[in-house]
Amino acid sequence: MTTMRDVARVAGVSAKTVSRVFNDDPHVTEETRERVRWAMQKLHYVPNLLARSFRAGADAAVGLAIPDIADPFFAAMTSSIEEDLVGRGMAVVVTSLSQGASERERPALEALLRRQISGLIVACVSADQSYLAPWQERTPMVFVDRPPNGLPGVYVIEDDVGGAREAVTHLASHGHRRVAFLGLSTPIATVRRRLKGYRSAVAESGLLDSADLVCMPAELPAEAAAGLVKRLEEPNAPTAVFSSNVLCTMALVPALQRAGRTDIAVVGFGDFPMAAALSPAVTVVDQDPAGLGRIAVERLLQRIENPGAPVRRKTVLPVRLIPRGSGELPPSRA
Repeated sequence: MTTMRDVARVAGVSAKTVSRVFNDDPHVTEETRERVRWAMQKLHYVPNLLARSFRAGADAAVGLAIPDIADPFFAAMTSSIEEDLVGRGMAVVVTSLSQGASERERPALEALLRRQISGLIVACVSADQSYLAPWQERTPMVFVDRPPNGLPGVYVIEDDVGGAREAVTHLASHGHRRVAFLGLSTPIATVRRRLKGYRSAVAESGLLDSADLVCMPAELPAEAAAGLVKRLEEPNAPTAVFSSNVLCTMALVPALQRAGRTDIAVVGFGDFPMAAALSPAVTVVDQDPAGLGRIAVERLLQRIENPGAPVRRKTVLPVRLIPRGSGELPPSRA
């Protein structure tokens, strides 16, 4: 079994420094932190987690609950989490919460928690997670992509507001004054944050602020995309669209092509396979799902190792705009 002293020897630091890195001590330099993390990965170091799991009567396994494994974002995040945890000698139990079926969340999560797993990583789909309070007292949890509602938590999210603002500002810089927002009518916090960023950019850029430009007609991406395409036939139709998630973008792009409306500018939040190969290639606000997964694992292991640590912690990851063509189209004259 690899020890903390082994990691310290490979990293060229003291065992105390290894402990400080694992506990995310802010006084450790980034160079030292990276060296220790590299040594941990190289040696597959798991600091007493397996022994602690056996003593606590819990499985050496982590539960992972995501909205939809078919979503490229969550698929990449899941792959990263599995690779990291399996490399540390822990198993991963994955369950899908079914995007749009918020009533499935509680029974699915409680089924995982009854397995006496060592920890839980979850991307919530319902509007209230207060039911997890008694479970959180005995099982370390980390929330990803959206914070919990109704209870404090350790969570890792992306800069949804800033990314949405940058996307809409980018469309405005190419002459668009009527920019639509495409999203799903769900209680998910990411939708609200990206809508907030959209509205902020609309106000800052002096764009048309109209309720009919916010298109959130359904919980299914295909239905939402079809509704927006119909809107393009009406007076004062939008000339550009900010699509607030990957599944909406993947539904919107073929819907626009079938309607012969490749003149509509599009920026999507989140990258997806083949986005760069389409015509026009899709401009996106790029996330880092693998990086989010790695940080979520790091936060969860910290919680397992230190169960008495505070349960309130927020980490916001940056996003970046990737111009590819669809977001740089000029306003249509149609």
